[in-house]
Amino acid sequence: MLLAVDAGNTNVVFALLDPGSSPGQGGEIKARWRIATDPRRTADEYAVWLNQLLQLEGYDRSAVTGVIVGTVVPRALHNLQVLSSKYFKTEAVIAGQGKAEWGFALDVEEPGSLGADRALNMIAAHARHEGDLIIIDFGTATTFELVDYKGAYKGGIIAPGINLSLDALVTAAAKLPRIAISAPESASVVGRNTVDQMHIGIYWGYVAMIEGLVARLKAEMGRPLKVIATGGLAVLFEKHTSVFDTIEPDLTIQGLAMLWERSQQGN
Repeated sequence: MLLAVDAGNTNVVFALLDPGSSPGQGGEIKARWRIATDPRRTADEYAVWLNQLLQLEGYDRSAVTGVIVGTVVPRALHNLQVLSSKYFKTEAVIAGQGKAEWGFALDVEEPGSLGADRALNMIAAHARHEGDLIIIDFGTATTFELVDYKGAYKGGIIAPGINLSLDALVTAAAKLPRIAISAPESASVVGRNTVDQMHIGIYWGYVAMIEGLVARLKAEMGRPLKVIATGGLAVLFEKHTSVFDTIEPDLTIQGLAMLWERSQQGN
């Protein structure tokens, strides 16, 4: 079994996969767990937490024979590597390094600045879909990636994530309440009270941003583009926009599994 670890700015996601169940497509996800990202969290703390969750799902720690880590938080990497070597008796494969290099063209000005999560999304999306792609990831930031039919990264967009936008609004405006992000019950964009007005501004404002940026990307590219959404909040917008061609919530994890499989070839 493969343990894939996606260390993001907000959460670290651990997923247990059977990579042999669908070779080249990332494998079947058997279980997944998430914990708040904290670079100070030690390998021992991860191990205690993870060992209990493995047992709850009916797995022993010895079932894990491979570990791959993708992270956008460099300070978190060391403890995850120690977790792999100390508790799973295997050296972690690091996404983007050594035999796990990205393996696609980076047709941008600063290729070294590309985040691991964005690269992994592109690997999985290109493997699973043909043609030119826009990949939208709803995370701490909302990112748009433009990938051509050959799998080359052509550039993208980084916008504040919806939770980040709401936190900034509530923090800066003393009289505004903290609200939960949810799909509105009404399609009206005229709010009759403060909470409704905030819901409209956050939700429909975000929908307008998504649709507007996708339209501009398509116009600039000048040919058909398939739009793939991923990230935990993607389903929040599914019923109120037709801009997505498909939603694939596990792209990053699948990308990790594909990259791990590639790193094992020839071993």
